[in-house]
Amino acid sequence: MNSILAPENRPVKDSDTPLPAHAAADAAPRPGDHYVQSFARGLEVIRSFSDQAPQQTLSDVAARTGLTRAGARRILLTLQTLGYVQSDGRWFRLTPRILDLGFAYLSSLPIWNLAEPVMEQLSAQVHESVSAAVLEGTDVVYVLRVSTRSLLRMSLGAGSRLPAYCASLGRVLLAGLGDTQAHAVLSQSALEARTRHTLTDVDALMAQVRLTREQGWALVDQEMEEGVISIAAPIIGRNGQVLAAINVSGQANRTSAADMQATMLGPLRDATEQIARLLAAR
Repeated sequence: MNSILAPENRPVKDSDTPLPAHAAADAAPRPGDHYVQSFARGLEVIRSFSDQAPQQTLSDVAARTGLTRAGARRILLTLQTLGYVQSDGRWFRLTPRILDLGFAYLSSLPIWNLAEPVMEQLSAQVHESVSAAVLEGTDVVYVLRVSTRSLLRMSLGAGSRLPAYCASLGRVLLAGLGDTQAHAVLSQSALEARTRHTLTDVDALMAQVRLTREQGWALVDQEMEEGVISIAAPIIGRNGQVLAAINVSGQANRTSAADMQATMLGPLRDATEQIARLLAAR
């Protein structure tokens, strides 16, 4: 597997490639006759909880979602009745039952059940953390992670997001798109220099995306965070579409870019190809 193939296993022509919903905000479906506004607002209330706001008052939820207090109250009480939210009368917080929603995604796609043991073997082989992610908007969303040590200052787990433009996982996932689609994602990204190494120019980033597509992997050296280096490769489906990406992360002070490429790229690509074969055999 020498290159990352575009969807449909054919060269992508920018002029005839429709922009997918996940690649551009302005391509997102517009509310229509089948749009259930109350359901959408309920999801907004759930998403308003985060590591910065693990518990909120009614007023907090209303402010963060743009709902009226009465509207936020109805949704919170509905979620509380269903067991997804708990409250002491003032503060509301999510319950572990909310994990059922994420588990439904993981269990509905065979790739993640197949990938997890392979990722665990890879982590044991290279003695580094291994992660799997998909592209959502301008971010990569972590789906699975086998961690050997904490590298990043932020805690990463299933559902965590990082900007795609400066992540090895993101470079691989962007390479799975056509140039027009990848350029749209980068143009909509908040390109900031997270470190002195971070690329923030769209043209320079597109050059990296094309290189990644050509060679079939991406290595990012301290662009996400000082001291963190990672290498990623795609999981490619039977039709040539990039389904997800897997990376290995290490510490730059003990693993150089050359060392990571020399010692970890082979096992990483073996792992992604093994997952692809397992998927094809189902």
